[in-house]
Amino acid sequence: MSRHVLLLAASLGLVFLLSACGNGEQMEQPIRPAMVVHPQPATALVDSYPGEVRARLEPELAFRIAGKVSKRMVDVGDRVKKDQALAELDPQDVRLQLEATRAQVAAADANLQTVRAERERYKTLLERNLVSRSQFDNVENQYRAGQARLKQVKAEYDVARNQTDYAVLRASQDGVIARRTVEVGQVVAAGQTVFTLAADGEREVSISLPEQSFGRFEIGQPVEVELWSQPDLRFPGRIREMAPAADSQSRTFAARVAFTEGKVPAELGQSARVFIASQGDVPLSVPLSALSAERGQPFVWVVDPKVSTVQRRPVRVGAYGDNRVPVLEGLAASDWVVAAGVQVLREGLQIRPVDRDNRNVELAAKE
Repeated sequence: MSRHVLLLAASLGLVFLLSACGNGEQMEQPIRPAMVVHPQPATALVDSYPGEVRARLEPELAFRIAGKVSKRMVDVGDRVKKDQALAELDPQDVRLQLEATRAQVAAADANLQTVRAERERYKTLLERNLVSRSQFDNVENQYRAGQARLKQVKAEYDVARNQTDYAVLRASQDGVIARRTVEVGQVVAAGQTVFTLAADGEREVSISLPEQSFGRFEIGQPVEVELWSQPDLRFPGRIREMAPAADSQSRTFAARVAFTEGKVPAELGQSARVFIASQGDVPLSVPLSALSAERGQPFVWVVDPKVSTVQRRPVRVGAYGDNRVPVLEGLAASDWVVAAGVQVLREGLQIRPVDRDNRNVELAAKE
């Protein structure tokens, strides 16, 4: 009998507990920790572009006459001095042309001697009235034509002699051979590039700017340059030159960055990175993990410092960075923003604010 009483008592107790659980009361949920941060100035959100150290002056060296390359005295990377011979054309044709014009000069000079003597003879005869004035004028014209012909062939001889010198390509100034485009035995046209010379002197960084943000840059804009060999140093510089048209294949605009302070240990061909900050007012920025969006409208979760509850706040953002995004409107520097776990938040949810090291954050004290 007592056994049945005990079973009945246990059943009644279970029913009581179940009824207590089903009376509409909600069990209290634990407060969820959430990492919070202040928005930071987006100064660090700079665009970076890879580049290469180049010489400021890079003349393209070419022969002034056409011909066949017979000698090449230098190669890429060789250091050269001003007027040093770099390459030579086959001189046979220019020498033959020089000999031909020299012969023409001799013939013209002999002809001038003849017409000069004839002129002097006719002048004497004219004084004695033994020839007419028209006959003397005819001889006079032949003499002047002989003078003009001699002057012409002498000029042609000077040109031929210069072309003999043009058969040797010389360095325009001190520097390093940066590029070579011909080989011995190749026939080149006048003006065809043979070498590119990286002249001694100032060094610059060559970069390519994307067309979608080309309007943000201007000549003279300050930048910072980091050399691959010295990653912990940044050297001040400025944009010195920008191409007016985009490259037809890469669709980027070539630009040159000049160093502005002191002597920079930059060597030709070194890799570099150019950092360009946005001009104008510096916006605030938040981590990418703090940003959410619904129906195309971005928003962040802002914490009420008095009660530690979160509120959704729409914002207007700028171009995304690698790990942060600038906020152009909607936030103040004193706001606390949830930086992680935003996908589980809801309006009015109370949180326990913590920092990156999981330490509690006193929001009211930071207002």
